[in-house]
Amino acid sequence: MPDLAWWAWALLGIGALVVGLSKTAVPGAGTIAVAIFAAVLPAKQSTGVLLLLLIVADIFAVTMYRRHADWRTLARLAPAVVIGVLLGVVFLWFADDVWVKKTIGVILLVVIAITLLRRRFMSQVDTAGPHRVAAATYGSLGGFTTMVANAAGPVMSMYFLAARFEVKAFLGTAAWFFAIVNLFKVPFSIGIGIITVPGLLIDLVLVPLVVVAAFLGRWLADRMPQSVFEKLVIVFTIVGAVYLLLA
Repeated sequence: MPDLAWWAWALLGIGALVVGLSKTAVPGAGTIAVAIFAAVLPAKQSTGVLLLLLIVADIFAVTMYRRHADWRTLARLAPAVVIGVLLGVVFLWFADDVWVKKTIGVILLVVIAITLLRRRFMSQVDTAGPHRVAAATYGSLGGFTTMVANAAGPVMSMYFLAARFEVKAFLGTAAWFFAIVNLFKVPFSIGIGIITVPGLLIDLVLVPLVVVAAFLGRWLADRMPQSVFEKLVIVFTIVGAVYLLLA
C-alpha cells in the first residue's frame, strides 16, 4: 500500500466522493476530483488512479440512467471523440504537465463562452440537437481532454447543456458516453504507464466512497429542479477551467 499521510488519504476520500456525485448528480464537478488527485499524487499516477474510479462510477451511472440516453447524440459524437483521444495520446508524449493544464483550461473557458452565447441568442430550440459541426468540435475536444487529464466532464457538460437535455436525459447520455470512452482509454493508459499496481491498491480503498456518493447523487438528482441543475453544471465547469489555468 502506498505510504501516504492521513491528510492525503482524507483528500483522496473527498475526491472519491466527488467522483460519485459528478456521475449521478452534478456533471462538471469531476474536475474538482482531478485537482485533488493531482495535488496529492504524482501527475501520471493521479490520472491512472482517477480513471479507474471513474469507470466504477460509470457503472453505477449507467445502471441508474441507462433508459434515458440519447443514442443518436452519442453516435454523432463517436468519430470526433476517437480522433480526440488519439490526439491526446500523441500530445501526452510531447507536452509536460504545465502545458497540459494550461491548454485544457483555455479550451474549457472558450467552450463555456461559446455555449452561453449560443443559449442567450438562440431564439428557438433546435429540436434536432446541436449541429454536426458542434458535435465534431465538442467531441474532439472531449476526447482530447479526457485522455490527457480525465477532464472532459466540463467540455461534454457544455455540449449536453447546449442540447437542452432535461436532467435525466443529460445524466443518462453522459453516463453512457463516459462509460464507453473511459473503457476505450484503458489500453492506452496501460501502454503509457499511468495505470500501476500501487494505483490499483489506492483504488481498492477509495471505491466504497465512490459507490456511496453515486447513490447519494441519484437521490439528489430525483429532487433537483432543472434550473438549479443547469446552474450547478455551469458553475463547476467554470471552477474547473479556472483551476486548470491557475494550477
